[in-house]
Order: sequence, then structure tokens, then C-alpha cells
Amino acid sequence: MTKTQLLLVDDHTLFRAMLSRLLDTEPDFHVVGHYSSVRDALAALVRNSVDLVLLDYDLGNRQNGFHFLRGAREAGYGGRILIVTAGMNDADYVRALGLGVCGIFLKHSPPEMLIEAIHKVMAGETWMDPRCIQGLVKAVESEGLQARRNQLSERERDVLKGVFAGSSNKEIAAGLKISEASVKSALQQLFIKTGVRTRTQLVRVALDEYGAAWGLRK
Repeated sequence: MTKTQLLLVDDHTLFRAMLSRLLDTEPDFHVVGHYSSVRDALAALVRNSVDLVLLDYDLGNRQNGFHFLRGAREAGYGGRILIVTAGMNDADYVRALGLGVCGIFLKHSPPEMLIEAIHKVMAGETWMDPRCIQGLVKAVESEGLQARRNQLSERERDVLKGVFAGSSNKEIAAGLKISEASVKSALQQLFIKTGVRTRTQLVRVALDEYGAAWGLRK
């Protein structure tokens, strides 16, 4: 069995050690290391093959998860990053998603839920704690049309166009040559970033907010 290689970044030594032991008991996980500083974690990222980083937001010493995110991307890291945090403000939830994290997990959730979150993220899905959703919607709505448009990735725009055209997830996946799981992940991101909850509402977003720029007509 090929194990998922995990890297932990958190400034609380006891939490890191306990989480490392918990994850190493899972047959399909292996923790390659756990670190408190951005510098040490980035160095470990270069030395090791890492599939998923579990990243705390507040790292102390005037550092936060965004410092790591920028450094990881500059270093060419192409793996997944799941933020594991006690909490963030609403604007930072949106900012984290814009920087490419695969989800946000709140620390006071049960350990078995973290195992589930890791499996879903590694399957190409996005994990968002339900308690984050309302704040995300409010933050997105407050940023206005142009900010929302800029936050959409190329894939999310392509999936949104497919939704507008009335295509099913399977049809969108076939047209874009990606998996249905990737389409579902993009849809979840679209729901969060646009502040809507249904495909019908996404069609209205595509028409009202992006139609002119993309030449969409209904």
C-alpha cells in the first residue's frame, strides 16, 4: 500500500506530537516530520516527498500560515495543503482558499473527522468545516463582484460555464477531461466563493456577473 506522506506545521509542540502519533497509527498515513517554524517546515518540504501539509494558521513569532503558503508555492510544491486551525477571521478563510488550500479543518472537531478530511482532500475534494461556511459567504459577499471574479481559478470558470450550459457533472468532467470528483470540488469552491447554494443560483451568477465578460447568453 502506498502511504500518504504528511507534513505537520504547528507551533504547539504537544499538539504536533499527539497529532503525529495519531496519524501514524493509520495504515495509509506516514508523517515525514512535524515543525513549528515556517523556515524548518519549508526546508523539510524540499527534502521530502510530501503529499499533504497539515498547516496551522497562527504559528506565533509574527508568522502565520500565509507565510508558509507563499514559501511553499515559491519552492514549487504542488501537493495539497489543509489548514488545521483553532479559528481564523472570515476574510482570511477566503484569502486561504484564494491561495489554493484544499480546505479548512477546525481543531476542536473529533480526531476521526480529521482522518475523514484527509481522505477526502487526497481524493480531490475540498473540506470545509460547516462552521466556516456562513463566515465565508459573508466575506465573499462583502468583497464585491470584481474581487469574486478574480478569485475564480480557470477550472472553476470552466465548470461554471458548464453549469450555465446545463451540463451534468459527468458531462462537464468529460468535456474538460477531468474526474467527476474534480468537478464536484470545483462546484463546492464556486458555492463558497459566490455565496450561493444551488446550481440554479450558479446559473444566475454566470449570467448576471460573468456573462458580459465571457460572452454568455441565456
